[in-house]
Amino acid sequence: MTYFKNYKIKSSLIIFLFSVISNIIVGQEIKKDSTDITFTGTKVNPYSLEFDTTGKVIISGYLDTYYAGYSDTSNNQGFQKFPTAAPRNNQFGINILQISAKYQSSKFRGVTTLFYGDCPQSAWSPYLNLIQEANLGFQITKHLWLDAGYFRTHLGLESIQPRENMAISFATTTYFEPYFLSGAKLTWEYSKKITFQLNAFNGFNTFQETNKNKAVGFSSVFTPNSKLNISFSTLFCDESSIYFPRKQSRSYSDLILIYKTHRLTLGAEINYGYQTNSKLIDTLSSAQMYSSLIAFKYRFSSKFASYCRGEIFSDPDEILTGPIVNETHKFVGLDIKGLTLGSEFKVIPNSYLRIEGRALKTKYKDEKIFYNQGQSSNLRYEIIVGLGVWF
Repeated sequence: MTYFKNYKIKSSLIIFLFSVISNIIVGQEIKKDSTDITFTGTKVNPYSLEFDTTGKVIISGYLDTYYAGYSDTSNNQGFQKFPTAAPRNNQFGINILQISAKYQSSKFRGVTTLFYGDCPQSAWSPYLNLIQEANLGFQITKHLWLDAGYFRTHLGLESIQPRENMAISFATTTYFEPYFLSGAKLTWEYSKKITFQLNAFNGFNTFQETNKNKAVGFSSVFTPNSKLNISFSTLFCDESSIYFPRKQSRSYSDLILIYKTHRLTLGAEINYGYQTNSKLIDTLSSAQMYSSLIAFKYRFSSKFASYCRGEIFSDPDEILTGPIVNETHKFVGLDIKGLTLGSEFKVIPNSYLRIEGRALKTKYKDEKIFYNQGQSSNLRYEIIVGLGVWF
């Protein structure tokens, strides 16, 4: 055995020396890697470190303010039911104040966004609450990228930032979809028209792992021309507690269509969810939910536009909503529909002033989940004024 060990050591030395001699003979110089920062973390002057000069860093910011009024009573935290954007009643507030840094080169990319305001306080993760997204990625081969970290969701038509949505308020289906995900994405740009993505996350709408099971998913995007975009995403997970006696496997899928011209914007979304061992009346049976929204905006000029959004959400067995009770404290699930009407004025291209009204109504008489001056109701009215700008 000693002989073989000595033989391996000698062989390795011979290979190393041969490599060095070969490079010298052919005139190739062994250059120092200026980007190697091994053992440099305690330098007296660490600010002279080299980096990829081909990359570009972009700093951006965004501010969204609002005033809102609701016919519903606020909860103990001062938020309305289903709070995200403009969650406080009869108050001026800040939805989002954020700053982002993006790094982009031919082989590497990354983004970090920090934010504060009523949106993250009412709807974001309590863990690392100031982080909206923080992820890095590198190019494996041409058109194939691997990204990892904290992500904003890719599910749904609406995002956490009101500037990326048609309305200020969020549709009910958006409220119950994942806002944030932590994990990794493998993205393949098959062509300029077709993109595929494989996903692995800690869970459904979480940064931290909640059990031993990971969430996995698949997405595809088809962009046949500059006006039309069609995407499909699905996510499989198990969000049941480790103390729950039966496994609750969940699948959630959405189909999105976006059509845009210089005057017209149309967006539509259809969602379907399925979860085992989850019916309220029979915990051994599987439960289902569905939701949809359609949004339409017409631009009369470069500065003025009007929009309309219709929404439905049905989760009778509380797959996504969790416990919802009526005025008699009975578990009722959630079946709700809503209509939003609004107008938008753009003082400058990277800004908006929006005024909108919305009505939400639950489907059944025993779903009186809204409260006003001590009276329960299955109807809520709201009006919101929002002002935003970004750079």
